[in-house]
Amino acid sequence: MQILSPQTVSVSELTSTVQQKGYAVLSAAQVADWAGCTVDALQALSPHWDHMPPDNYLKDGGRYRRRLHSSFVLDHGSLAQVPHRAHWQSVDYNALHGGMERWFEPMRHSTVTAPAWIKLLTAFAGTAAQVRGISASKWCIEAHQFRIDTTDGIGRPTPEGAHRDGVDFVGVFMVNRTDIKGGETRVFEANGPHGERFTLHEPWSLLLLDDTRVIHESTPIQPLAEGGHRDTLVLTCRADKFQDAEPSA
Repeated sequence: MQILSPQTVSVSELTSTVQQKGYAVLSAAQVADWAGCTVDALQALSPHWDHMPPDNYLKDGGRYRRRLHSSFVLDHGSLAQVPHRAHWQSVDYNALHGGMERWFEPMRHSTVTAPAWIKLLTAFAGTAAQVRGISASKWCIEAHQFRIDTTDGIGRPTPEGAHRDGVDFVGVFMVNRTDIKGGETRVFEANGPHGERFTLHEPWSLLLLDDTRVIHESTPIQPLAEGGHRDTLVLTCRADKFQDAEPSA
């Protein structure tokens, strides 16, 4: 089975590539360089995707997604976890699950206090500021741990289809692919004809997206052996404020 690998860029090319194309991919070694840690430190986070609770908000009735969610603020270079809050998106960005507060269980203390974790979020917000060419003092970051499994024979990484998230930037880290096929990533210009497809397969490689300029999706996965699954870390950030539920009319 042939896998189409993404074209990666160097850390020094990351900002300019995202400015030009709206997205870029880093290899695991480049992610470690970008974050200022080691690949081993990143891989030490991978077991934190085991034993996560199910996502009970799937409107398609599926049992294929497990998830944890927490929120953070990077303010004047200092990262802090904020009190647990719901994940909310407008139906304009998520027609399937938008418009409702989704209270996922929070990420584990051992995850969010790991040195590599703090470095990842700090690098993510720092690159966001560089791409925008602004010195925003406050970046609001949501972190989502996902495991998509093949319990029912098929798993859907993006059941809402091709979409934007309603934020400034999205980072998709491929944590692990185990005994699956599929899961191809597709990135398209939001207001143009061009797109690209590839499969993120290297553990701790990163797809960084300018959410204001591109839409993205991942195709369904199928098992190659019992227990096949796909683990990802998705980070989103917005300058100054989180997405919050709109007041009732």
